[in-house]
Amino acid sequence: MDALGKQEFSMLDMIEIEPKSPARSAVIWLHGLGADGHDFEPLVKQWQLADELGTRFVLPHAPVQPVTLNGGMRMRAWYDIYDLGFDGEEDAGGIAQARQLLLGLIEREQQRGISSENILLAGFSQGGAVALHTALRWDKPLAGVLVLSAYLPLHQSLAAEKRADPGSLVVRMDHGEQDPVVPYRAALASRELLQAAGFDVEFNSYAMEHGLCPLQVDSLRDWLVQRLQAVRV
Repeated sequence: MDALGKQEFSMLDMIEIEPKSPARSAVIWLHGLGADGHDFEPLVKQWQLADELGTRFVLPHAPVQPVTLNGGMRMRAWYDIYDLGFDGEEDAGGIAQARQLLLGLIEREQQRGISSENILLAGFSQGGAVALHTALRWDKPLAGVLVLSAYLPLHQSLAAEKRADPGSLVVRMDHGEQDPVVPYRAALASRELLQAAGFDVEFNSYAMEHGLCPLQVDSLRDWLVQRLQAVRV
């Protein structure tokens, strides 16, 4: 990955959906490669959970950078992708920078009065990979991590870098059985690696490709309500 200036990587534009009353919890939701924070904005608004749960939804836009997989084309990406094999070389430096961005967003919510156990990390595809990677290396409690159509990056370093408590971190992974972008086998292998590390993973498969389906959308809303309605103060 080309070197990115600290200013470019440290200053993120984002969409924030605020509840009418002061926020008591927060969801930080990372989009996939080539998309932006608007990708899940309609769904979040459709759910109307901001007001129902007193939850702030933070939908950041990834930095624009060249992506090797797409011939070096510049697009919004959390890190570089070399190929779709998911078992070869990975952009460790880029993933580390993306993790620092997400940690900065977590710290920002804490500064605004949201305790870590009331912050939920979520992401789709590449964003889900960053959310999972970060949650596993965070030593404070979280409301959970939602991993949609994604995988476990840099799994070789998990044993040495794991900071999350396997007994308390709630992990949900959803994946399409016909996903042509992040193969279903990559999700299954990720689940097995997490379970081997002691994490209990809720894994849901759907007859779909790389996206969401109506049945899944209803389930996701119910899961978010379950995770966020019992806010600890």
